[in-house]
Amino acid sequence: MMKREPLINAALAILLLAVPIAAFQAGQTFTVTLATRIAILAMAATGLNIALGLGGLVSFGHAAFFGIGGYAAGILSAHAFSGEPLIFGLEGSRQMIVAWLVSFAVAGLAGLAIGAISLRTSGVYFIMITLAFAQMVYYFAISWPAYGGEDGLSMAVRNQFPAVNTMRALNFFLIAYGALMVCLALFAVLRASRFGAALQAARQNEVRVASIGIKPFPIRLTAFAISAMITALAGAFYADLNRFVSPSMLSWHMSGD
Repeated sequence: MMKREPLINAALAILLLAVPIAAFQAGQTFTVTLATRIAILAMAATGLNIALGLGGLVSFGHAAFFGIGGYAAGILSAHAFSGEPLIFGLEGSRQMIVAWLVSFAVAGLAGLAIGAISLRTSGVYFIMITLAFAQMVYYFAISWPAYGGEDGLSMAVRNQFPAVNTMRALNFFLIAYGALMVCLALFAVLRASRFGAALQAARQNEVRVASIGIKPFPIRLTAFAISAMITALAGAFYADLNRFVSPSMLSWHMSGD
């Protein structure tokens, strides 16, 4: 007899795919956009679940990584549109894949830096330190006038994906849905791997894991960085969906989003 969880997950995945396709055929573009937003936020939740669900790391700072991904997509697009170079003479880009790679890199480095400090603590101290870092990034974005400051940064058009018209609502949904499925598959692989087993064991009993020669800190730091990267990917999608990025994406309460 199959477990109930895989069946429910499969049913939800099929439903999330079927509803916007049917809505698009009926001309209900709003429903397609709503389904896209659901897929993107589910992607962000998948990233957080690596840290929280597998590692037991209650982070209030993951909105920072979500916003980092959004700003990566927005800034690259703005520089590509204006023709002005980025730092070190690098050019902007309107390619989604480039924005995703930059989001991965920046959020991964930020995750390593924040995690290296935050993971020295535990419990409520860890929660408050991650929240403090998120607020630091938030206020940095507000005081960054080159990219809109408190008013945010508009994107002239949605970033491009090879051979696909991303301005069509259904096309963009399918890209986001595909990315979500990849992230869920990655989560399943991590959970079933030796790394995932060690991470879950560290969540249950850190002392016992250390006693058998496994250091919990590097495992947790790696999980935190991977979690940050997936959350940033969701942020890049969210910026493209709205064609706008603002400091509200960096706020821990997501400003009602």
